[in-house]
Amino acid sequence: MNILNRRDFLYSSAAVALTSSATALEPISRINPRIKGVSLAAYSLRSQMRWMKGKAKDGNMGIMQFLDYAAREQFNAVELTAYFFPPTADRSYMNSIKRRAHILGLDISGGAIGNNFCLTPGSAEAKAQSAYTKKWIDHYADLGAPVIRVFAGKHGPKGATEEQILNNLEYNLSEALAYAEKRGVILGMENHDSMTNIDKLLDFAKTIDSPNFGITFDSANIAKTPDPYAELEKLAPYTVNAQIKAKIPVNGELQDADFNRLIKILKSANYAGYVVFEYEEKEDPFTQIPKFKKILKSLI
Repeated sequence: MNILNRRDFLYSSAAVALTSSATALEPISRINPRIKGVSLAAYSLRSQMRWMKGKAKDGNMGIMQFLDYAAREQFNAVELTAYFFPPTADRSYMNSIKRRAHILGLDISGGAIGNNFCLTPGSAEAKAQSAYTKKWIDHYADLGAPVIRVFAGKHGPKGATEEQILNNLEYNLSEALAYAEKRGVILGMENHDSMTNIDKLLDFAKTIDSPNFGITFDSANIAKTPDPYAELEKLAPYTVNAQIKAKIPVNGELQDADFNRLIKILKSANYAGYVVFEYEEKEDPFTQIPKFKKILKSLI
């Protein structure tokens, strides 16, 4: 399949499938902006999980046990990552998770898919990624998750130009968005992988025409800059999902994140929804996570 240029792409079948009334990404207008509470990302306890990308590991925590932990620690919601589900997970399993979360008083704030949209449309690898992405859109829709974190991907095909990779990304993302729109789920592209440069991410995102598209604000994945907070201020108006981590890179060096400043950035941009805490540090998560949750809740 030949790489489509952007003008031709707009008339492709994937684009036509999107809602005709959609407009390119613009700052989000909200009637009653508010941060609803703190959600815990399952990735925070990755070292404890029984499954990783379909393979069994030594951990003793499944999704049910993760829900129980989040409830005990008085989180308001959880973000469930595709990596940690058993390979046999089906709709019945998702229904049991949804029921358990409700009984525990937890919202499912969102999900995450480890996808790569930079692959050549029509290739075997791209088809496999498309099928994987659609499967998890279905699962998260069944769970009632409103938004899914998705990624541009780390790299495109060998030898591809930057323009070709962006065309691939646009095509594959729009195909996924057409499916997400049918299932009523929003896809939030994260500043991650090949999109840690905030200006590059926004330039690309503003070409996407779908009401089911937005930005996932990740406070730690930012290209080298002396002022990461200024970069995050650019993202905040387009944010449909906000993720905060314990560290932030300043000139490429990790420092303790200023949670107060991060929350102010989101509030100033009229963000509405949960703040998702994702713990990535080496210290014991069971001692550190409650400390950070307390700080975030006090600021919210």
